[in-house]
Amino acid sequence: MSAARGLDGLSPYLSIERADWAELGQSSSLPLTEAELDGFRGLGDLLDLKEVSEVYLPLSQLLSIYATETQDLHRSSSEFFGERAARTPFIIGIAGSVAVGKSTVARLLKELLQRWDKTPRVELVTTDGFLYPNAELERRGIMHRKGFPESYDRKRLLQFVSEIKSGKSNVQAPVYSHLSYDIVPDKFDTVTAPDVLILEGLNVLQPPSAGQELALSDFFDFTIYIDADTKNIEKWYLSRFEQLWDSAFTNPASYFHKLTTELTQEQAMQRAIGFWKDINLPNLRENIEPTRSRATLVMQKGDQHRVDRVLLRKV
Repeated sequence: MSAARGLDGLSPYLSIERADWAELGQSSSLPLTEAELDGFRGLGDLLDLKEVSEVYLPLSQLLSIYATETQDLHRSSSEFFGERAARTPFIIGIAGSVAVGKSTVARLLKELLQRWDKTPRVELVTTDGFLYPNAELERRGIMHRKGFPESYDRKRLLQFVSEIKSGKSNVQAPVYSHLSYDIVPDKFDTVTAPDVLILEGLNVLQPPSAGQELALSDFFDFTIYIDADTKNIEKWYLSRFEQLWDSAFTNPASYFHKLTTELTQEQAMQRAIGFWKDINLPNLRENIEPTRSRATLVMQKGDQHRVDRVLLRKV
């Protein structure tokens, strides 16, 4: 293990190579089967039990320790001040580019965390539900910037996380449909006082927006950034688009179904390259990647979504 160093030779992170990280999970048995793992894989992910055992099992154990110790500290602090200890969820933020595998990591960590004794109740919410509806994005003239910070109802998202952190029960989150590529009207997911809340999204590590004193990350207890070389992310994005072309896009209810009727697959892939270069890559460079240094832990992926190295912020 060594310190990950920046240009000035200093870094707040401890760099842990994959082999060293994998050793941390050897004392625990893997609680997942191959059949269960099939339910967590995203399009293009080559996730296998070896990857889960060597990378995500140790991470889930570390997160469970953090969650337990944080709750103990909160309880002790409340007793010190003569207050009744209110139960507050441990909140984990997961950030990174489109197509880097955030959703797969979030789903997998949810399943692993709830199998540890001290964190049985785990909820997962994505920030997609807090995007403005397409009609509002069109009204504001920013439909082409969907996924950029300004395309989210950041005030509503901040209120949601604040209520969760305060221990409030039955907090509602809007629901987003990737099929219709829009918010589902009058549909909500309800979060009820979990032990752990995982919030996954492109921009969850953004600093406070103009006119706000608080950032979303101010409510997080632990943050994870999924990192990879830009060329790999582009490759994964285009591969996923190609797989969607043969699956979800064939559904007439899909927002992108019209592409399958108007374009050849080759033409559609050229359109996808344009989506990447004009929307997703600028968003990554301008907004997402600059937040990497704000994370507690950075997972650095190599080819085929394999994690090569873990950077853990020094305690």
